[in-house]
Amino acid sequence: MDNILEVKDLKMHFYEGHTGIVGGKKKYLYAVDGVSFSIAKGETLGLVGESGCGKSTVARAIAQLHRPTSGQVFLDGKNLTEMSPRELLAARRNMQIVFQDPYSSLDPRMTTAEIIAEPMQIYHKRGIFRMSESEIEHRVEHLMELVGLSKFFKNRFPHEFSGGQRQRIGIARALALNPQLILADEPVSALDVSIQAQILNLFKDIQKEMGLSYLFIAHDLAVIKYISDRVAVMYLGKIMEIGDRRDLYQHPLHPYTKALLSAAPIPDPEIEAKRKRIILSGDVPSPTLQRKSCYFYDRCPNRMDCCRNSQPELKIPENGIANHHVACFLYK
Repeated sequence: MDNILEVKDLKMHFYEGHTGIVGGKKKYLYAVDGVSFSIAKGETLGLVGESGCGKSTVARAIAQLHRPTSGQVFLDGKNLTEMSPRELLAARRNMQIVFQDPYSSLDPRMTTAEIIAEPMQIYHKRGIFRMSESEIEHRVEHLMELVGLSKFFKNRFPHEFSGGQRQRIGIARALALNPQLILADEPVSALDVSIQAQILNLFKDIQKEMGLSYLFIAHDLAVIKYISDRVAVMYLGKIMEIGDRRDLYQHPLHPYTKALLSAAPIPDPEIEAKRKRIILSGDVPSPTLQRKSCYFYDRCPNRMDCCRNSQPELKIPENGIANHHVACFLYK
């Protein structure tokens, strides 16, 4: 199966000044520190992890909203990290973002129709996406109905909608240029649980109708399990484990993945009462420190001497499941 997205050794380090008062070393925040994965056409990859582990930074670096410190990002075979601003503008037609907060991601001074039409108008002016005013108006109405909004609401402003409706507007805007890949950055975390299910089902319906691929970011394991084909588990700027959704949830390999899944509630009270919880000691270390050890070393209940001196590579273990990768010295 062809890949729509390939990310190779992506790093995003933010400069934070110097240590000390005068002449100290440069200080960086290592938000993303060597991430690699791919997404096939029509596939959903779920990216899950604790808050602050670098999930949203990965999405922004892929979209080149942050120019990566190093690494490569290939969208449909084209390297985004080597493109000029004009080339990047044309390439971004095939990749759009749905942001986390539907309240701050929409311009309060613009009507719904203006918000959804804006990408088409910008690309029309640049000569990349040719559409007449009547074609744009017709597509706005089509997109509103596609995401479950009446076309008669097109002259309303964002403050006249609920949170779920605003997110539907954000999804319609992302679909305006008919992209192949959607980067969904925690798109349901700010919504009520009852509305979350509706938006997740909307994502699935749109994917089936338009053949879209998703990078779906969330910290909720239940959301990721429902929406994803494959799942990547991230910790402190690194991917600890990546594999098929069913394999990863039923047979987790990395100690961090096991701890995450053990903390997720199960609706059956009998199973929940018998389940063994894995309690991690300590807090997440500072992302401003570079490490020679495994990034999970400080909190790992299974740490060994070799974990302190080197970092495990993300690979398929011997006798492991195909395409189920883990970065852990417990597996050869």
